[in-house]
Amino acid sequence: MATDKRKVYAGAALLVVSSVLILVAGPLDIGVSATVAGVIGGAAALGLAAGALLVGTSEDGRAV
Repeated sequence: MATDKRKVYAGAALLVVSSVLILVAGPLDIGVSATVAGVIGGAAALGLAAGALLVGTSEDGRAV
């Protein structure tokens, strides 16, 4: 089966960036309000879902 490398690279980048955002917005005290941290965490969660979707659908055939 052929793999779409653009989807894999874009998905991996989204997963890495989103993971870093969740780690920064969560337990670390970086001086942002709880509302801003919640918005950052929500956006990062959507990024994780999109990255997993891109990696999961990068091959031909049925998506897992």
